[in-house]
Amino acid sequence: MADTTRGLIPVLHAATRTRPDEIDTILAAEAVARALARLGYAAEIVALDADFQGLESLPPRNPLAVFNLVDAIGGDARLAPMVPARLEALGLRYTGAPASAWLDTLSKIGTKLRLAHAGLPTPDWSADGTGLDPGARVIVKPVWEHGSLGMDDASVTSGGAAAQVIAERTRRWHTEHFAEIFIEGREFNVSLLETGGGVRVLPIAEILFEGFGASDAKIVGYDAKWAPETAAFIGTPRRFGIERREPLLAAALARHARACWPLFGASGYARVDFRVAADGRPYILEVNMNPCLTPDAGLAAAAREAGLAYDELVAAIVAAPLADLKATA
Repeated sequence: MADTTRGLIPVLHAATRTRPDEIDTILAAEAVARALARLGYAAEIVALDADFQGLESLPPRNPLAVFNLVDAIGGDARLAPMVPARLEALGLRYTGAPASAWLDTLSKIGTKLRLAHAGLPTPDWSADGTGLDPGARVIVKPVWEHGSLGMDDASVTSGGAAAQVIAERTRRWHTEHFAEIFIEGREFNVSLLETGGGVRVLPIAEILFEGFGASDAKIVGYDAKWAPETAAFIGTPRRFGIERREPLLAAALARHARACWPLFGASGYARVDFRVAADGRPYILEVNMNPCLTPDAGLAAAAREAGLAYDELVAAIVAAPLADLKATA
């Protein structure tokens, strides 16, 4: 049995077993709790429901920090910022981004507005599908979801059909959609980790598109993320080593990803997703304040590539709120 004299760190989630992406959050909570126990903390999983009662019971127990994995409540990602906001109101330290960063990155359109205003490259877009070149290829995405809900080959369409596809998908999935210019090219994930010496860019992962036909949309859709038995999942492995093979491109991706950290007020860890066009120009697709933390997910894979075992990654993530504890002791 692990020595739990280091204190309590509850692991918080609000997922249900209704969708693969939500099940993945539960698996992440279980993996993080096991890692915390191995690190010597008293760890337990707290599954939140809509009344937040699991939160209200924490302050009397004086946890060292709360490991926050909540990215949706009742399946609604728009409610996720309520959790760090309530943790702050209760005076509890927690891992990951503050409520302000969640609010600034929750909407993909809002994120793109901030990126464009800061001069960072992001594909052109339209909230309702109008104003786009009718002959251009565009991709229709949910505004609020960060798990690629509903995204598939049919998400890539023409600018002329964008408004119709947005309307159809908004009705079908009961969440708002928008369209952005589809960048034909390569896809990269850049994971960021806060350390005592600042923000560390972990080894950059390229998502390969293997076995895709010439007319297939080369995207990481819902199946590619959450359905291991599908061709989309099997055909989108990650590859490391761009820093060695293409140092100039790697440096550009790292520079843009680093710029997102202060722009959105990130904390702990984050991931920035890119497409790189055929001419080599990178475009930021989105900024994720709560990337998946299962041992086989992208953040853990990037950490392993950097020489950090899973327990070391978890220890690094909890180090930020625990540093605040030491500073006020």
